[in-house]
This record gives sequence, C-alpha cells and structure tokens, in this order.
Amino acid sequence: MKASAFSYARASSVDHALELLAVHGEQAKVLSGGQSLMPALNLRLSAPEWIVDIGGLAELRGISVSDGMLRIGALTRHADVQASAEIARHAPLLTEAIAHVAHPAIRNRGTLGGSLAHADPASELPACVLALDATIVVRGQDYERRVPAADFFQGIYETALTPEELLTAVEIPLKPESIHFFHEHARRKGDYAIVGLAASAAITGDAFVDLRLAFFAVGDRPLLADASSHLVGGPVTASTLAAAQAALDDELDPQEDQQASAGMRRYLARQLLEQCVATLLQRPDLRTRKFA
Repeated sequence: MKASAFSYARASSVDHALELLAVHGEQAKVLSGGQSLMPALNLRLSAPEWIVDIGGLAELRGISVSDGMLRIGALTRHADVQASAEIARHAPLLTEAIAHVAHPAIRNRGTLGGSLAHADPASELPACVLALDATIVVRGQDYERRVPAADFFQGIYETALTPEELLTAVEIPLKPESIHFFHEHARRKGDYAIVGLAASAAITGDAFVDLRLAFFAVGDRPLLADASSHLVGGPVTASTLAAAQAALDDELDPQEDQQASAGMRRYLARQLLEQCVATLLQRPDLRTRKFA
C-alpha cells in the first residue's frame, strides 16, 4: 500500500518548523526519524495533508550535562543514545532499554523525540522517561514550556503536545545514587513488549527510599505505579511484596490483543514487580518464580 498524497516542507530551523506548524496545525505531521510515521502513512493509518520534515535540524541533536541535568536533544538517534558515555554514566536505564528497541536499522534512524511524541503505550522509551522523572521540553512559536513526563502521555498515541508545538528535548535530573531495572517480555527480540517494566530506585541500607515503577504495554499509556508505596521506607518482606502486587493488580487496565489476554498481562506485570524488587535489593529470597 502507498501513502495518500501529501505536501512536503523541509524545515530549515526550529523557528521555521514552528511557523509551518502554526499555519497547517492539525493537517500536518512532523517527520523526524520516520520509523513510526512512515509505516503509518504507507498503511494509511495516518493521512496528513502536510509533512513537516525536521530531520535536518542539527540544533535538536546532542547530549549535554549541566546544572544537575542531563539534556538530550529530540533528534538524537536511538543509536547515539545507546552509544553515549554520558548517558551510560548518568542514565544507564536508557542505555539498557534501547537495546530492546526494534532492530539496529531502526535504531540508526529512529529518534528519542520521535518515539516520545509517537507515544506508543507498548514502547520502551516513554516508560523510561517516566521512571527517570524526566521533563519534556516543548516549544511553541513564542514560548517554551516544560512538561513532566507523568503529564505528557495522555492516551494511545496521545500526548500533551498541541498540533502547533514541537518536542525539542528531554531533561533528566542527575541522581548519582540511583539504580535501575529494565525487563520486558516480547515474543521475539525487537518486537513490541507484551509487558515491560522500567524502574529507577534509591536504596539506603536494605530499604527503598525512592522507587519509580513504570510499566508499559499494560494500558493506554505507560503507568507509574502507586504500588511502589508499599515497598518504600522500610524492610521489604514477602508480605509487603504481596501487598504491592495486589495494589498493582488494582491499578492495571490491560487490554487483550493477539499477543496476550488481559489476565496474562496482569500475571506478567506482577511477576516483573517481584523480579524487579528482588534484583534491586539483591534479595533472591523474594523470588517465587524465575524468568529466563
């Protein structure tokens, strides 16, 4: 199948891109790496009148660290994120997660900003920025605003971006004491997850003082689970872990599809929580089931 006819404009700067979006609004789609948009166009799941190509905007690329913040430009490719020493040092959760994003050819074209703006609830990076307590930087024609990741994802392929805005960067607070966990279940390596968990935590002694659990592929957007409250501030026992798993079950609203039933997704999410806690605390005694 071929894409419907559309007009094409290649932006020469961020300001130019914003001018184009201000004119064409909901009739336009932004093209960055194209790894999600192009298949959608070719399958006619999306049929915009205009494509605004921002792929050549060098000002949206790059990784920097300053003032206690890791900043990643929206057009930074997955492959560059994966290879970055700065990200491996300050946000290793991203380094590990990107190894699960599709395949090398796609990671060589796809961008961090494109993945976040696409907001597929089964993709890895939206959950990662949620776990890392990141801020999404958004530009309009005459303003810039910062949106907490927890408020950015609003539904299946829906975000806080308006049609006239552009996602320009992601900012992640530096937390040298934090540790992380990432695991997903997929039918084949590179497939979208059936269920996944990206987590960031801080530990004092043998207790969590902070725990951010971002599940994905269990609802219409990545979920920052409140179930973590059962595990923070004191020793974790089999009983508290079971309470957290029960609370998680109440929070989830997974959908059934060709890959898994809702019940299977609930079961795998509970097991991922158990695996995450046992791994971060180095408590194999908390594990009741081992995963491959």
